[in-house]
Parts: sequence; structure tokens; C-alpha cells
Amino acid sequence: MSTLPKRFEKFLKDYPEIAAAYEKLGEVVHKTGTLNEKERAIVKLSLAAGARMEGAVHSQVRKAIKAKLTKNEIRQIALLSIPTIGFPSAIAILSWMDDVLDKKKGK
Repeated sequence: MSTLPKRFEKFLKDYPEIAAAYEKLGEVVHKTGTLNEKERAIVKLSLAAGARMEGAVHSQVRKAIKAKLTKNEIRQIALLSIPTIGFPSAIAILSWMDDVLDKKKGK
């Protein structure tokens, strides 16, 4: 698995209390509700993709892999976005997904 982005590592070092609070918020949010880990990964990746946040897409793809989503399931999220947010956005999202997926064995 790839390392965290350098900027995020610097944030963790420079602001450990804020980082801990942020991590705790994430834990609490994930425990709330009835979605399982895989469903949460799909939702979070979809939100990042729809917001067109490249770094968040990278992060959520890594988390989706940990949640056992296949490469095809991950890429389908971008394909499903075509009629909603447009073809150019979907292609950008696919490229961001592939930034992470293509680093994995068995492209």
C-alpha cells in the first residue's frame, strides 16, 4: 500500500491534536448508521468523485481497496457518473482512480 501524501504527513506532525480529533470524528461517523464497510467505501468514493476532489479520490480508492472493492467496482463509480456530472468529469475521475489502481499488482 502506498504511503500517505507528504502534505498530510506534515499535517499529522504539525497538528497532532487536530489530526486526532479528525480521526476520531471519522471513526464515530463510520460507526453511526447501518451501512457496512464496503457500502461506506462506495458512498465515500462517490462523494469524492462527484465533488471532483482529486486527492480525496486517491484516498478513497485506497480505502475502497482495503474494503475489498474490485478494480471494476471502483471504476464503475466513475462510469455511473457520466450521465450525472458529464463525460469529461468521468474521464478525469477515471484517471485519478487509475493513478492508484495502476500502482497495484495485476493492472
